[in-house]
Amino acid sequence: MATYLYETIPDSASEEPVRFEYQQSMNDAPLTNHPTTGVPVKRVITGGYGFNVTGSTQSALVPSAGESCCRQGGCGCS
Repeated sequence: MATYLYETIPDSASEEPVRFEYQQSMNDAPLTNHPTTGVPVKRVITGGYGFNVTGSTQSALVPSAGESCCRQGGCGCS
């Protein structure tokens, strides 16, 4: 099961959206309404954080969203 981030869709500009996490299968369709309140929601896409994986003599760079490890020379591509 994957955990997805959702956000309520406010009725007016003065209303703040509320974010919540929801576990569901990757094969399930995204939610369209909050499972408890029924308020309309949308899935929020997040991620793309680069970080270094360490613990050996080499450090592997995990690329940020839109980047390629090959461009950074970190995956052994020629």
